[in-house]
Amino acid sequence: MNLRYLMPVRLLMGEDCLFQNRSFLAELGKKAFIVTGRSSAKLNGSYGDAVRALEANGQSHVLFDRVMNNPTELCVYEAAAECRKGGCDFVLAVGGGSPMDAAKAVAILAVNDISREQLFGLEFTRVLPLAAVPTTAGTGSETTPYSVLVDTGSPDESRFPNGRARDERAFPRKRSVGSPLIFPRTAFLDARYMIALNKTITVHTAIDALSHAVEGLISIRANQLSNVLACESISLIRDCYDLLVNFPGPEKFPFELREKLLLASAAAGMVIAQTGTTAVHSMGYQYTLNWGTDHGRANGLLLAEYLKLLEKKEKTESPAGPRMASVREALGMNLDEFAELLNKLLGQREQASQAEIEQWAADPFSSRSAANCYIRISGDEVLELYRQSVCQPGRKNPTEVEASK
Repeated sequence: MNLRYLMPVRLLMGEDCLFQNRSFLAELGKKAFIVTGRSSAKLNGSYGDAVRALEANGQSHVLFDRVMNNPTELCVYEAAAECRKGGCDFVLAVGGGSPMDAAKAVAILAVNDISREQLFGLEFTRVLPLAAVPTTAGTGSETTPYSVLVDTGSPDESRFPNGRARDERAFPRKRSVGSPLIFPRTAFLDARYMIALNKTITVHTAIDALSHAVEGLISIRANQLSNVLACESISLIRDCYDLLVNFPGPEKFPFELREKLLLASAAAGMVIAQTGTTAVHSMGYQYTLNWGTDHGRANGLLLAEYLKLLEKKEKTESPAGPRMASVREALGMNLDEFAELLNKLLGQREQASQAEIEQWAADPFSSRSAANCYIRISGDEVLELYRQSVCQPGRKNPTEVEASK
């Protein structure tokens, strides 16, 4: 048995866990740089709790609340400059995946002189200490060593005075920075911050966590421990299937299920911290970049058909041995049933032209994670997966096809 596993994040979970365990913030430094979005953290109480904990510790803070969905490298450079100007010595991420990913990049850039052309490839040896307070249950960024950003491709004129583009690849594109140094020191998991989340956010983030766990099971880097965590994450989400489909409203969604989704998200983050993701993620980035589709929804559009393709190819192209039986067992259903579940959760799918999906399939970044799966897929198969994941003119929406059966 060969196994490698690193998870240096201290997890603290429960109501008011941030204030009750504020001593773990005290050990990080004297002045926090709080990274968050424009309003949600203020509305759900997480920002107020963070300030209350810091003040009780005698710590001060600077607030950066301009992180957008899918933060860009421009955003994190701006934030890092404010972090340095404010004399902050640690970073506190409060929010969903976007603020947490941005905060990790800020922790790097605040103490390293790295140009935008170097950000996604240069190694670094120091970062500011980081803690995380997730307010959605999907990305699991509180337990991963990744910062996923939108690379806008905007040239740095100081490095390219003649305006030459840095390369010929398509921009914008999603890229990631990865290092064990950007694991948060501590993550505070409090489901109270998710009580008011509507159906769209709850469903899409749950699909994101589910996708992480499933993709971990089919990764070539999967191991015995990551598989245990993946199956447990999926099991927790399975307990929520019915109410995710028949969402009763934020005020009636059981708190214990909010906690299960939050724990499932953190566990799925632990999975991909070891295994990485597969083509589902990199292909889904096209929907996010071109349409603004929620990341979890983008994964959901592709996931069932991707698994069906692997199931078909596994019979003849699986030197690593069968895995789809384990995936089906974890999901608690066969893949046709899983596709039906996702159709119910996703509803009417987006419409794309043949030209659009051909362009996405031609971009090598669309399938860059395909090599991380235990079965490889071809360019033609990438194109077909895109075609099956959306509604095209003259073709019934997958949800309508399911309803007509």
